[in-house]
Amino acid sequence: MVKAIVVHEFGGPEVLKWVDVEVGEPKDGEIRVKNKAIGLNFIDVYNRKGFYKSDLPFIPGREAVGVVTAVGPGLTGRRVGDMVAYAGNPMGSYAEEQILAANVVVPVPQSIDPIVAASIMLKGMTAQFLLRRCFKVEPGHTILVHAAAGGVGSLLCQWANALGATVIGTVSTEEKAAQAAEDGCHHVIIYTKEDFVASVEKITSGKGVNVVYDSVGKDTFKRLHDLLRAVLGLPDPVLLSDLAPKSLFLTRPALFHYNATRDELLESAGEVFACVNSGLLRVRVNHTYPLSEAARAHADLEARKTSGSVVLIP
Repeated sequence: MVKAIVVHEFGGPEVLKWVDVEVGEPKDGEIRVKNKAIGLNFIDVYNRKGFYKSDLPFIPGREAVGVVTAVGPGLTGRRVGDMVAYAGNPMGSYAEEQILAANVVVPVPQSIDPIVAASIMLKGMTAQFLLRRCFKVEPGHTILVHAAAGGVGSLLCQWANALGATVIGTVSTEEKAAQAAEDGCHHVIIYTKEDFVASVEKITSGKGVNVVYDSVGKDTFKRLHDLLRAVLGLPDPVLLSDLAPKSLFLTRPALFHYNATRDELLESAGEVFACVNSGLLRVRVNHTYPLSEAARAHADLEARKTSGSVVLIP
């Protein structure tokens, strides 16, 4: 038996219960992993609330780094003692140990601390596909990043700056504005104090931006049409005719679709780890919580009390 966070009903942070669970032994093609660090992501909140339906009960979490403690029969390429990471599917990382298919994990370089790796796998690979594949950001582009001090936002700002783009970021507080500026935002807008649309128009001399990365969604989305010359967040339905005047395109992309193959996963994770090792990406693990206190971590995340990455420690 090991300890895990289990959800028996959809709801607020209080539904995250710390209980004993059975893990079992790995079957063909599987490994058993003892988790060292677990990434907290906003999709975990959506799963907990039931926005994305899951069969109850379930163990939440979609990102972890740990040590292989057992391998399934006949499995090659993974050994007991390997440090591995995964992000995305399957759900179930809020546990001291878990069973995973060997083909969903990637090796973690010895140069990268497990807590850092757990904080950057999902967010880093998300930033990678948003900047490099979904819309290819190039020198001369101007981009707008909402929640620029958040886990993904921080990485988007750093990486886009390194790619030669002009980066505009929106944040909610002075403290977060200072962080966004450190992370490569050329222009930081505190949207609680100023009209972000007017500010962006002034910054760009009325030209607008090439792409908006919007993880806020409903509160910001309706006003983005004024700024765009491409939009990416859970807004109300959009009429296709609203996109026509500027030939805009809108996408609600998911990491799982961009890392659908083993090769895509290895390439994406490899590029993220290389950026960390080179110093191009500075990972901000601003908050760690014991895994047993996942409910408190969720409450703080939803109350916007956190910035950067949040990691749960078993």
